[in-house]
Amino acid sequence: MKYNIIEENDKLVIKDMKDFDPKHIFECGQAFRWKLEDDNSYTAISRGKIINVKKEGKDVLFYGTNLQDFHNIWYNYFDLDRDYGEIKRELSKDPVLKEAIKFGEGIRILNQEPFETLISFIISANNQIPRIKKSIELISKNYGNKIDTQNQIKDKVYEAQYSFPSPEELSKISPEELKEICKVGFRAERIINTSKIIASGDIDLSSIYSLTKDEGKELLMTLPGVGPKVSECILLFAFNKDDAFPVDVWIKRIMEYFYLKKDTNVKYIGEHGARIFGNLAGFAQQYLFYYARELGIGK
Repeated sequence: MKYNIIEENDKLVIKDMKDFDPKHIFECGQAFRWKLEDDNSYTAISRGKIINVKKEGKDVLFYGTNLQDFHNIWYNYFDLDRDYGEIKRELSKDPVLKEAIKFGEGIRILNQEPFETLISFIISANNQIPRIKKSIELISKNYGNKIDTQNQIKDKVYEAQYSFPSPEELSKISPEELKEICKVGFRAERIINTSKIIASGDIDLSSIYSLTKDEGKELLMTLPGVGPKVSECILLFAFNKDDAFPVDVWIKRIMEYFYLKKDTNVKYIGEHGARIFGNLAGFAQQYLFYYARELGIGK
């Protein structure tokens, strides 16, 4: 994809950027390391870097980065090499998705760091987004490394921020300490045991990139705390498995409300979503999730 990128003193500006809205991207349930600022911009952390993003008219402004980091980190993170216009045209053949896409037209699926995504979605099980975000923040602050940003983006001084710890760093902590300090509850043992498995090399997360979605799901579900829904989230948000179709309470409601017309088990809903949306199932899931949650469909 070609973009008209202008580099200024404190920011990069992409002119007339289509298919990109920070609110839709960060508030559609796929990521947890972001903060809505007072000026309606969003500050996000990924791979030991911080960026602040704001949409102004048709332009998108990126603060706290330069062209090199933008192309090395953020271009892939925001999935900027993909034509979302074409994806939306194809999915809009479905009348329900046509309406959902109008509501969340700026959604893009983020390409997140695998280990952080794995642990984040273990924490997400039976949990609420504010608590998930807080636990991840506490894990990073207590066990990660301080990010060198000179503490300033867009003329605003930020609190110190931290990278997410490595599997090796996280594997050394006791479950009791993690539970007490980071407020992860019953998930503490699962997080530590999963970290030990990854740190030992018994499972190589990078191998999942070359596996099919079903093969990756089978491998991920051998890890403590990773069930069907969590594995599908990890595959979609960290491993480019666009055919993944995570089913949470909102997807269950909207699929039953518009497609199935009856109460249906989660396994069948996942299979049905994958079947009708095919290789675009993950994108369909994000548009439907945002649509259902924001409007309370099927509640």
